[in-house]
Amino acid sequence: MDWTAVKVITTSEAVEAVSYILTDEGAQGVQIEDAADFQDLHKGKYGNRGEFIDPSSIPHRQSGAAVTGYFPQDIFVPELLPTIHQRVAKLSDYGLNPGENKVSAEVVDNQKWATVWQKYYHPLRVTNQLTIVPQWEAYHPEDQREKLIYLDPGMAFGTGTHPTTRLMLEALEKVITGNEYVIDVGTGSGVLSIAAKLLGAGKIDAYDIDEVAVNSAKKNLALNPDAQGVHVGINSLLDGIHTQADIVVANILAEVIVPLILQAYVNLRPGGKFLVSGIIDDKASLIRRKLREQGFIIEDEQQMKDWHGMIASKPIEVK
Repeated sequence: MDWTAVKVITTSEAVEAVSYILTDEGAQGVQIEDAADFQDLHKGKYGNRGEFIDPSSIPHRQSGAAVTGYFPQDIFVPELLPTIHQRVAKLSDYGLNPGENKVSAEVVDNQKWATVWQKYYHPLRVTNQLTIVPQWEAYHPEDQREKLIYLDPGMAFGTGTHPTTRLMLEALEKVITGNEYVIDVGTGSGVLSIAAKLLGAGKIDAYDIDEVAVNSAKKNLALNPDAQGVHVGINSLLDGIHTQADIVVANILAEVIVPLILQAYVNLRPGGKFLVSGIIDDKASLIRRKLREQGFIIEDEQQMKDWHGMIASKPIEVK
């Protein structure tokens, strides 16, 4: 089966939003080429961010970003292009720079689509303990602390290279001590659930509103024998969920985090942690204010490029 590739030229800060737009319009996979992913890489084995490849050997963009969505044959793409262009342009209303917003399309045969990811995706150590490894790579850790997350990035974004995902991986590494009940909201590729399991979490429920993401998460979980037992299902945020978790983690856009704050508060036990990312710089003050208004205590905040990640806790004694 042939596919139609729709490419949007945009900015690094708008990558996740554009990815969501393409998926929402029917794309069955999203490929990201982001110059920002290479800005801090250094030549040599195990540089200061854990890389063991020469960045100059990998073809990559020198500026901005390109997000490509892959649409199946049963979707008539030409009529979607104006809608995609318009939705990307409106990102400026939410404080995101859409950049050039050039939208183009081309037919791609199935074989090329199945292998196009491999050109851009390589093993990368993203935290002290976690290394992301594409499932087709043979990689042998040299550090006994390394925990390997095997992923096939072909069906959903969130593969560990974007700042928002890395902020959440680092946050999970900070808060998980063992056997916690974790809820992963907007699981995407499932990378955060896999990481939580490898770091020692107990029960994990992972939810996404998109069936493609849910299926992708299940496939990626199957690639990681040490991360079994995660429940993955379709759900909108925490609608209809009534439980008491130790950790709720969400790597989603700030506008979606706002309605999740009350839901997370209700579904966390006293002393539980709420980990959030996907927060562009212009929205950080809004999320801080909403968290505090709800009663959360912000314990930690980290920034990577223009993105913020926060660790908030529900007070042990609720007034």
